[in-house]
Amino acid sequence: MNHCLPNEILLRRAQLMTRRSLLGSSAVSLGAFALGNLLGRESAVAAPDSQVTQAQVGGGLPGLPHFAPKAKRVIYLFQSGGPSHVDLFDHKDELETLHGTDLPASVRGDQRLTGMTSRQKSFPIVKPLWGGKRCGEHGTWIGNTLPHTQTIADDITIVRSLWTEAINHDPAVTFINTGSQQMGHPSLGAWLSYGLGRENDDFPSYMVLLSQGSGKNPGQPLFSRLWGSGYLPSSHQGVMLRPGANPVLYLKNPPGVSRDSRRQLLDTLGDLNQMHAAAAGDPETLARIEAYEMAYRMQTSVPDLTDVSDEPESTFELYGDDARRPGSFAANCLQARRMAQRGVRFIQLFHRGWDQHISIKNQLPKQCRDVDQASAALVKDLKRLGMLDDTLVIWGGEFGRTVYSQGELDAPTAGRDHHGRCFSAWMAGGGIKAGYDYGQTDEFAYNIVENPVHIRDLNATILHQLGIDHERFSFKFRGLSQRPTGVEEAHVVKEILV
Repeated sequence: MNHCLPNEILLRRAQLMTRRSLLGSSAVSLGAFALGNLLGRESAVAAPDSQVTQAQVGGGLPGLPHFAPKAKRVIYLFQSGGPSHVDLFDHKDELETLHGTDLPASVRGDQRLTGMTSRQKSFPIVKPLWGGKRCGEHGTWIGNTLPHTQTIADDITIVRSLWTEAINHDPAVTFINTGSQQMGHPSLGAWLSYGLGRENDDFPSYMVLLSQGSGKNPGQPLFSRLWGSGYLPSSHQGVMLRPGANPVLYLKNPPGVSRDSRRQLLDTLGDLNQMHAAAAGDPETLARIEAYEMAYRMQTSVPDLTDVSDEPESTFELYGDDARRPGSFAANCLQARRMAQRGVRFIQLFHRGWDQHISIKNQLPKQCRDVDQASAALVKDLKRLGMLDDTLVIWGGEFGRTVYSQGELDAPTAGRDHHGRCFSAWMAGGGIKAGYDYGQTDEFAYNIVENPVHIRDLNATILHQLGIDHERFSFKFRGLSQRPTGVEEAHVVKEILV
C-alpha cells in the first residue's frame, strides 16, 4: 500500500479546509476525526493559512538558498545568563580611574532597571576585575579569564555593539533565538531546517546540546521551546542530544523488538499516516512520518556519533580533559565538531551559569574555565580540518552585565546586573572577517556610540551567510508573513563580512 499524496492537493486542502467545514462533511470528517484520535492527535485539522509541501517537511524549500552561501553550517555556542562584556571583551582604560565613583545619571538616562538594582541608592562603577591584554595582529583586547580565546584573536570578529530591548532572561533568550520576546515562534535553527533542509539523511538538520557551568549553579532554566519549531512543521524542531547511554530518548528498540520488526511496523504506520494525510489534509501527519523515519535512521547513526573512542589523544589535549566527561561544555564542543563533519546544519550548545548577580569574583573565573579552552579548540580544530571557512561559529549570550556593582562595592557577594543596552559576542569562519573588532561603546561600556547591531541584525547576518535574504524568507501564520528576524526592520552587518 502506497498512498503518495501530490503536494499541490495537500496544499489546497490545508488552505481551504477549516475545522467547521471538515466536521461538517460527515462521512469523511468523522472518519478522519476518529483516525486522528487513534493517532493521538488533539485535532486532525490544519490551520487554513498553513503552508504544506513535502519540501518543507525535510528537504528544504524550492528557490533556497537565494544566493551562493559562504557558510554551509552554524555552530552556535550560546552562553546563557549574560556574560559580562565589561570583564571579557569591552575594556575601557577610563574605568581604572572611575572605579568606585557613581555612574552618572546622565549615562543611565531613563533606562529601565531590573528589580535587582532598581532600589539601589548608588551605582558604583566596577573596573574589569581580572584585567586583560591586547591580542593578535589587530591588538584585540580580551580578558585574562579567557587565555585560550586570546590565542584565536586573529581568527575571530568581536562585535561589541550588540543590543536588545529585553532586560530579563527568558524574554531575552527567547528574543535572540526566535526573533520575538513572545513564546510560540520557531527558533533560528528550526527556520534553517525548514528553509534549507538536511545535508545528511541520517541526522536531523538541527541538533542541541545542554551543559551546566560551575558559575551560577543551577543556571537560569532553559525550555525546549527555545529550540522548538513553533508554527513550522514539527520535524524541524531541534533534537536534543543527552549525555549517557541514551543520548536521544526513546530511540532504542524495547526488549523483544528487532530492527526488522521495527521496519515492518514503520512501513505499516507510514501507510496509515499517508491515508490520514489524504483524508484530513493535516500537515503534521507528514511531519510525523518524517520523524519516525529519522528516528529509525538515527538508531545506527547516533551511537557512531557519540562514541569518541576513535578520537586520537591529541583531540583531548586540544579540547582539554573535560572533553572526556559526557555532558560537559568541552565534550559538547567535540560532539559539535563531529556533528559538523556529518553534515548537521545547525548545532546549538546552550551553556548555563553566566548570571553573576552575586559573587562575581568567585563565579565568573570558574564559568570562563568551563568554556574557554574548548571554544578556542573548536575554532582551531575546524581550521585544522579545513572546515572553518564554511562553518560559522558564534559565541555569545542574550545580553551583557552592568558596569556598576550590584550590591556593596568590592564586597565578596557583589555582582553585576543585566545589561541589554550593549554587549559583546564573537564570530568566526563562514565568511566573517578574521582578527577584527566592530562597534564601540562609551567610556563606561554602557551605551553604544558607534555601529549598533540589534540582535535582529545578528540573525539577519547569520541567515545571509547561509545564502538567505531574511526579507524574502517567511511563513504565513495567522494572516501574517512571519520571519525569523521578526516583523521589524533588520540589516545584514556587511562590514564584518569578507
